[in-house]
Amino acid sequence: MRNPFIASRDDEPSKGKIALNYLIVCLIVLAVFWVALGVIGYRLDYSFVWNVSGRIVDGFILTLQVSAVSLVFSLLLGALVAAGKGSRVLPLRYLCDLYVKIIRGTPLIMQIYLFFYIVGTAVGVDDRFVSGVLILSVFEGAYIAEIIRGSLLSIDGTQRDAARAVGFTRVQTLRFVIVPQMVARTLPALTGQFASIVKDSSLLSLISVIELTQTMREISAANFQLFECYILLGLLYLLITLPLEAVGHFFEKRFDFAH
Repeated sequence: MRNPFIASRDDEPSKGKIALNYLIVCLIVLAVFWVALGVIGYRLDYSFVWNVSGRIVDGFILTLQVSAVSLVFSLLLGALVAAGKGSRVLPLRYLCDLYVKIIRGTPLIMQIYLFFYIVGTAVGVDDRFVSGVLILSVFEGAYIAEIIRGSLLSIDGTQRDAARAVGFTRVQTLRFVIVPQMVARTLPALTGQFASIVKDSSLLSLISVIELTQTMREISAANFQLFECYILLGLLYLLITLPLEAVGHFFEKRFDFAH
């Protein structure tokens, strides 16, 4: 019988091996956490959850809404910025380049305060949901722009030459050669970026957007059960991000050009 805890050099572990070893690792992590709670003499009490379940559900739904709308706008912004960085109009090219450098080089918490209290106030945007969506879209758009630009640069130029050789127009080359490959190469990364949007949305609690994190902060402030609230918060985020990671892995295998 083969050792269920050892993987061969060339083959992927079977699903049974993966499930068994994941289960063991999870049990070890839970045991360590449980022992740590015992050492500090703390007992978890989730009896309060039923009384605040409606608020938790509302915060969970708002997190999904903010993340989904921000994904759409960040995709549009990222595509425009990626195109702008390849523009022959130099002011536009360097404007897009500067945007990417500033957004990726500064923390989101600074951008939230800057955009909400200065830019948002100046242009009259006082709706916190709208402000949160715009802030997340601007932040994530810089990363998506680099994902799109990187996938475009990874396409071999000989494919464009081959398309022109068979008589394809620029539009046909874009439609039948470039876009299908870009979609295949960007989907896994974009799925991972959506998981990042979900997690980054937690910082919108700084401007009192009543999403999941802000909801848990308010509940913990009322019942003083900080550990229970934040453990539950982490589990709820995992409920969103783990399926997204699974979808990302699916796309990686589905569009694995190397194999």
